Amino acid sequence: MLIPISNTPRDYSWGSTDLIARLQGREPTGSPEAEIWYGDHPGDPSDVVGAGGGTLDAALSAAGEPRLPFLLKLLAAGSSLSIQAHPTRAQAREGFAREEAAGIPRDAADRLYRDDNPKPEVIVALSDEFHALVGIRDLAATRRLIAALGDGPALTRLDALLAGDDPERAVRGALEWALTEATPADVEELTGDLARATDAEFAPEIEALRTAASDFPGDRGLFVALLMNLVVLHRGEALFAPAGVLHAYQSGLGVELMAASDNVLRGGLTPKHVDVPELLRVLDPTVGPVPLVAPRAVSSRAGETGAAAEFAPPVPDFALTRVELAGDPVAVQLRGAAIVLATAGEVSVEDGDERVALAPGDAVYVGGGVREVVLAGAGEAFVAHPGALVEA
Repeated sequence: MLIPISNTPRDYSWGSTDLIARLQGREPTGSPEAEIWYGDHPGDPSDVVGAGGGTLDAALSAAGEPRLPFLLKLLAAGSSLSIQAHPTRAQAREGFAREEAAGIPRDAADRLYRDDNPKPEVIVALSDEFHALVGIRDLAATRRLIAALGDGPALTRLDALLAGDDPERAVRGALEWALTEATPADVEELTGDLARATDAEFAPEIEALRTAASDFPGDRGLFVALLMNLVVLHRGEALFAPAGVLHAYQSGLGVELMAASDNVLRGGLTPKHVDVPELLRVLDPTVGPVPLVAPRAVSSRAGETGAAAEFAPPVPDFALTRVELAGDPVAVQLRGAAIVLATAGEVSVEDGDERVALAPGDAVYVGGGVREVVLAGAGEAFVAHPGALVEA
């Protein structure tokens, strides 16, 4: 069963004004276009193209199809997203039950757990460069960066908090100070230090922080961003944000796949609600490099000239297969219901009974027990389907 789907770009303020339009080959609207959601998530289910219309969640319910365990997106950042982390499955279930019992409306601005699912996510860059802040940088490196910026009261305090023998305790203490005790004068001090900084070792990090300071003046999250790894993905490279890991995408276009959840604990660079105790409760304070995801080559049939590679983080909810097509068909094995999204060229999808042609930005749901789809054409597509892991 193939169901062509589409959706309207979401106009979050951090969205790019042109990246999604350029991918789709149309004129920009002039407004931010941040994300297009492909899936049956109740927050914004995809629209069914043709065949009576309606939304994908309604179509799947009518056909007796199960809910998707994942949500696929095109994400286009023109400025920083909020710094955020997501809960584990156990934390999500507990938090959701707690807020339900407290009677907090699910659409309330201070609601943290809008469902009882975790939200690990993987993103694959479509831009030549995709910038992101992810995870906590090695503390020795961060202290070198602080020393390069200045020795005012705020940075001296932050450096002292990072100087302890227990890195994870140091991270928690620094984050708690940044989000609860740092004053407007402290943020102004850091903003000024960044404007004057010329350190060569951390030039890209300083530029990213300057941009954040300009986009979010007076935001305490600037100190949080100071602690985070800066990563630049090139087209086809991917990173994974597991539960508890702080992350904030900065700029660029990518294909994002996540568990079907809307649970977000924010940590700054946002006008939205920040619950510091709850953020610290779900936080993974591990110090280290960015969790990149190396693609695994997927075996092809004899005669296939395209290439397929799977990004499979260690979660049961999803895996993402990137298919580069060079004219001949490529078969992709599925582990359950899937969504195929075209991102370049002309791509067709066939399940043995039906065939759907896709232009960049078009997608199709694959269900009804189909275990293999054949992609053809010349271009690029991504196949989202369940992961190989089985959760106990």
